[in-house]
Amino acid sequence: MVLPKAKAFAEVLIRGAPDEAWLRELTNALDRRVRTSPLERFVTLWGLSGAEAARAFGVSRQAFAKWSDNGVPGDRETAVADLATATDVLARRVKRERIPAVVRRQAEVLQGLSLYEMACGGRHEEVRDAVQRMFDLRRLQP
Repeated sequence: MVLPKAKAFAEVLIRGAPDEAWLRELTNALDRRVRTSPLERFVTLWGLSGAEAARAFGVSRQAFAKWSDNGVPGDRETAVADLATATDVLARRVKRERIPAVVRRQAEVLQGLSLYEMACGGRHEEVRDAVQRMFDLRRLQP
């Protein structure tokens, strides 16, 4: 629920914004400041439900929900870090509202899978590497 004062302040910012790019940059800055949990950022930016996020880590929805309270188990920290890195790259390079479609789109370079499907298959490091390759501009230079 958005607080009335917060909503009113947001409307003032929106009306006074120089352009949409500025608003997107403000949103990203606020997101980095407010969302301290890599899991929360992953779930939000990828547009996942709790059950979908749990599936990406191969655990039950209930187990995933406990991670918010008790922290990520040691055996899952690398997977969370890999998906956090992928999420950060996506957040820098893709419009926020397009990220859920990007991660669900099947791609030939991913052997016909989507990034989300790869994550669900436990291929978190490959997701990280694939996202980094997608936006590696060095490969486009002669």
